Amino acid sequence: MKRKNLILLLFLFLSFSLYGQKSSMKVISYNILNGFDWGKDTSREDKLASWISKQKPDVVALQELCGFTQEKLEQFAKKWGHNYAVILKNEGYPVGISSNKPIELKEKLQEGLWHGMLHCKTWNTDFFVVHLSPSDWKFRKQEAEIITQRIESCCTETDPYIVLGDFNAVSPFDRDYNLRNPYQLERMRKSDEKSKKYKNLRDGDYDYSVLSRFLSVPLTDVCLNFIDPKKRTTCPTPINVPKWLSIEEMKITRSRIDYILASSPLAIKCISAEIFNGKETYYLSDHYPVMAEFDLISVCP
Repeated sequence: MKRKNLILLLFLFLSFSLYGQKSSMKVISYNILNGFDWGKDTSREDKLASWISKQKPDVVALQELCGFTQEKLEQFAKKWGHNYAVILKNEGYPVGISSNKPIELKEKLQEGLWHGMLHCKTWNTDFFVVHLSPSDWKFRKQEAEIITQRIESCCTETDPYIVLGDFNAVSPFDRDYNLRNPYQLERMRKSDEKSKKYKNLRDGDYDYSVLSRFLSVPLTDVCLNFIDPKKRTTCPTPINVPKWLSIEEMKITRSRIDYILASSPLAIKCISAEIFNGKETYYLSDHYPVMAEFDLISVCP
């Protein structure tokens, strides 16, 4: 009888512990385009913050925090209810992260990287926020090796961790889509012809080695199971017209270079993923945000 009562009490304790908790961890990655013109475009800043707030994320990874400081990022994150934030650096094109739970800084890495990498832990999960070279496939390959070696040195296959951000690289899983939509490749070939120092393409074609290196860790591209290949593109957006693209070019230029990659313990718990490339985010940045949601009870005890 005493044993049955003990089991009952234990069951009730666990039930009450879980009651009222969130059932998932929602993560967003977003390249915000030059830190809202280095802080001058406050209207776009407010609109983007409002959009993030509506999604109710638990963790947000940002790229191109140009003009931001640690204090400014903390103030910015409060707009969507996050009291914790960490920025990589105060110059150039920083990456950063915010969370509604405390953040443990693990590493700020810049050496050998174009923009740098930020490694933090929150929600019992390691986050590696990246922004790879926008100009050269060889440099991106070097960055991929540096970052994946860091991951492999501090994380095991049973650890929950996420690598996310702007990789400026295409995925082998999008090869068929890229072949059917060649205009972006043509634009990049023309750009490479003009550049004497950097080449985005490998022998005139897309380089898939960067994403392949990350996937080999192993990491899982969580968008694959939830988003049709035709709807996976993350850039460009109409904000690029007319500065970088014409309206006609805008309609046929599509690319996916922003990702949320998860380790196996998290990937199998992913319950949804979305790329918000509809009208509501057309003019918030030149990239579209990526969001993934993971089962919390199973992943974060």
